[in-house]
Amino acid sequence: MDLSRRGFLQAAALTAAASGLTVACGSGSGSSGTKNGKDLTLWYWGGALSDKVVAEAKTHFGSQVKLTVSSIGGDFKQKLTTTLAAGSSVPDITGIKGEDMASFLPNAGRFLDLNDLGFKKISSQYLDWKTKLAQTADGKQVGFPIDIGPTALFYRADLFAKAGLPTDPDKVAAQAKTWEDYFALGTELKKKVPGTYLVNNISSVFNMAVGQGTQRFIDKNNHFIGDQDHIRTAWTTAVRPYTLGLDAKINDNTWNAAIGKSLTTELGAAWHALDIEQAAPGTKGKWRVCAMPGGPANQGGSYLALPKQCRNPEEAFKIISWILSPANDARGFTDAAIFPAAPAAYAMPAMTGPDAFFGGQKIIEVFGPAAKAIPDSYEAPADAAVMAPYMTELTNIEAKGKKPDDAWKDAVSQARQIARRQGVN
Repeated sequence: MDLSRRGFLQAAALTAAASGLTVACGSGSGSSGTKNGKDLTLWYWGGALSDKVVAEAKTHFGSQVKLTVSSIGGDFKQKLTTTLAAGSSVPDITGIKGEDMASFLPNAGRFLDLNDLGFKKISSQYLDWKTKLAQTADGKQVGFPIDIGPTALFYRADLFAKAGLPTDPDKVAAQAKTWEDYFALGTELKKKVPGTYLVNNISSVFNMAVGQGTQRFIDKNNHFIGDQDHIRTAWTTAVRPYTLGLDAKINDNTWNAAIGKSLTTELGAAWHALDIEQAAPGTKGKWRVCAMPGGPANQGGSYLALPKQCRNPEEAFKIISWILSPANDARGFTDAAIFPAAPAAYAMPAMTGPDAFFGGQKIIEVFGPAAKAIPDSYEAPADAAVMAPYMTELTNIEAKGKKPDDAWKDAVSQARQIARRQGVN
C-alpha cells in the first residue's frame, strides 16, 4: 500500500469507471504449477509487506530456494494483468490489492487454489470475512490475507476539551454512537470552536456508510442494487454534514494543511494513523481514537497469491505462510503500519503498547474489536466501477452546489449504465 492512502477507494473507483472494464486475462501459455523449481520470484509494491520480514524470508528459505524480490512501482494491477495475459515472466508469488481482488476472481483459473496447498488447515487463524473476499463462489481460495483496514473515529481531544465535550475514547464513542449523534457532536464543535469542520469530504462518509452494510451495489445474482434503500441511506448519511455546514469539502491536496488546523475528526482505517502523524507532527499527543459511528467498516488490505505458472507451489506456499504468520504480521504493523488479518497478532507486544502520538492510548483496543466486527459483504467484480458515479456526484454537490436529489438521480442512472456495460443485470 502507498504511505498516503486516504483516497485509494475513490481513485480505484474512478480508474475502474474510466476503463469500463474488469480484469480480463488472455489464455497465454505457461506451466500449471507442478514443478519443483529452486528459483522463485515475489512481486509486491512499496508498503504492502514488511521489507524486514521479506528480507528474512530470503535467508530463512535460502537452503531450499532462491527468492528474488521485486518492489513494483506505478500501476501494479495493470502490470500484473498484462503479465498474466502474456503468460511469460509471471511471478511465482504476487501481491493483489484488496480493492482489485474482486476483479481478479472471474479469472481465478490464472491462480492456484491455496486450499490445495494447505490454506484450509490454517484459515482459522485469519479473519473469515477477509478470507471470503478472496474466494470464488465454488470455494477456490485465490488470495492469502496480508492485512486489513478496520475503521474508527480519529478525533482531536484538545479541541473537544475546548468545546466542553468529553475527551475519553469510551465517552466519545458513546456520544457519537450513531451517525446522527456524530453530526450533533459536530454541530456543537463548530459552535464552540468556530472555523472547524467535522469531516474532510462527504465522499469519505459515503465510503464508510456503504462499508458498514452487508450489501453493496451488485448482489450475488449479478443484479444491480445501487438504487435500493441501503445505498440511498448511505447517500443521505453522506449528504448530512454538507447540509449542516460540517463539511470541509476537501477534494484536493489541501488535506495536509487542514488536518493540523481545521479538522476536528477523521473517519479512517487503522493505517490512516500514519497519514495523520506524518501530515501533522505538531499535533502529537492531541489525537485519540474511538469506535466509529454506526459500526466499523473496512478500507483496504491486500493478499498474496500464486499464479498457476508458479515453479514450486509447495515451497512458495511455505514462504507466504511464514511471511504472513501471526507473529510476522505483528512485526509488519511495527515496521510499516500494516494491520494484520490474523487476530492472534492483536495480543502481541508489537501491537499492544501505548501510542505516543495518540496521547499514550493503546489504539489496538479500538481497532482489534473493530476488525472482528466488520460485516461480511459481497463485492462484485464490477463494484468499483459502479460505485464511481456516486463519488463523482457527491463531489459535484460540494464543488458545484448541485442539488443532492438531482445528484442522486444522475449517480444511479450512470451507475446502472456502467453496470449494464459490464454484464450486470
